[in-house]
Amino acid sequence: MASRFGESLGVMPEMVDGRRITDKDTLDVVTMVYAGLINKNIVAKLQALQVNAIGMTGADGNIIRSNKRPIKEIDFGFVGDIQEINVKLIDHLLAGELLPVVNAITHDGKGQLLNTNADSIASALATSLAVEHQVNLYFCFNKSGVLIDEKNENSIIPLINQDIYKELKREKVIHSGMIPKLDNAFEALQKGVNYVWIGKAENLQLAAKGKLSGTIIEQHRYDLY
Repeated sequence: MASRFGESLGVMPEMVDGRRITDKDTLDVVTMVYAGLINKNIVAKLQALQVNAIGMTGADGNIIRSNKRPIKEIDFGFVGDIQEINVKLIDHLLAGELLPVVNAITHDGKGQLLNTNADSIASALATSLAVEHQVNLYFCFNKSGVLIDEKNENSIIPLINQDIYKELKREKVIHSGMIPKLDNAFEALQKGVNYVWIGKAENLQLAAKGKLSGTIIEQHRYDLY
């Protein structure tokens, strides 16, 4: 949606390994789309389901502070790398029966907004909360799971561990935007998250009931037995 909206304004998207290059104009676009249009539509739909939700960027309540990514081989522009999660505020919101809906815009504490990978945010929130809570992490996107053939929705890989992941990357079965998603999944498991699932949002209820409807991420080969 951000790419389509940006194109209509003459701001063309540029992606590297599934991550968006964010110049000043692109930052304006993604802030409008992520923090405005998408976030408030999700909040409104949750309210219609009697879920008292509150939409937030990382700047709201200082919930997520990031640093601008340093320039190395690639200049990602106004992209943030997460430094700190305000877990205390999230606990207060949940205790007050408010469901935070956090989008991919964070801040650096100096007045600068930063575009931040949404999967990284989900993983950072999950791992921060996992210190004192039982946490499951569900990555929802437009595919049925991690696929052997991205054009075949039935070619779901039901379980991926580190060894399988390395092999699939080597064979170029997993590439582009799926790489940061899986990197975040493995990092979450290493930091105490109980369970990581990747699949379509419409299959989320099935996944929550333990029914195979996407891809489950495991840390090690011995987890299979």
